[in-house]
Amino acid sequence: MDKQSELTKLQKDEDKILIAKVLDKLKFAETRNKIETTDFLDLRQQCVIKEMLDIRKSNNYKFFGGYNDSERNIIIFSNSIEFIKQDEINNLLSIIRITLPNNLKGEYEHRIYLGGLMKLGIKREKIGDIIVRNDGADIIVKKELAEYVKNNLNGLTRFQKSKIEIKNIEELIYIEPEKQVIKINIPSMRLDCIVGELARCSRNEANKILEAERVFVNFKEEIRPSKIVEEGDYITIRGKGRFRISKILGTTKKGRISLEIIY
Repeated sequence: MDKQSELTKLQKDEDKILIAKVLDKLKFAETRNKIETTDFLDLRQQCVIKEMLDIRKSNNYKFFGGYNDSERNIIIFSNSIEFIKQDEINNLLSIIRITLPNNLKGEYEHRIYLGGLMKLGIKREKIGDIIVRNDGADIIVKKELAEYVKNNLNGLTRFQKSKIEIKNIEELIYIEPEKQVIKINIPSMRLDCIVGELARCSRNEANKILEAERVFVNFKEEIRPSKIVEEGDYITIRGKGRFRISKILGTTKKGRISLEIIY
């Protein structure tokens, strides 16, 4: 059995369906010599697909979500991805800009905007990041869906008095959220050591968190305490947050490994 077959064997059913759909897009791009795009993928799905594409040694693809730090991305496939102009890539996505009336400024959270889109019968995979501001939000969608979203959002009570416009992706208003940086010292790069430090609990309690399937490494569920974590990895602990190992700073005088963590 080759590596790709082994990978597919290990996937959940939903991931197998996703992989099949993505492989179809890749095949169409290769045989029809045209650009193909997927729906928006979350971070876990992106990891699954990237692993599969790495095994295939595919390089004619690009993840794109509208801005550098986007979490939800489409994948663009082309026989000559390096020759696609940025203008062509930008033209694949649009922004639905919602500007709230004065009396609602600061009142709406992410879930209010997402809930409105769900009420319209739009599936989550059709929507990219929703960037919330005090005065409204920018919702990233594929260009072909933009008119439908704009024309129907005004029909929802929560947005009846809001201004709703379609904007080019280059006009996105994005303010990078403030990040917290901490340093931790651990005896080894084992996952249970790091989870214990991040969750501020004993190693035994960290193992219970792992057994409860509350820990994800690079957005994939992980239950092995002995899993070795590397610089750049993301660790998500349900109920505690998402952390990234930004840097391995070195070793302390007591022989412990010092890490810089961003969350």
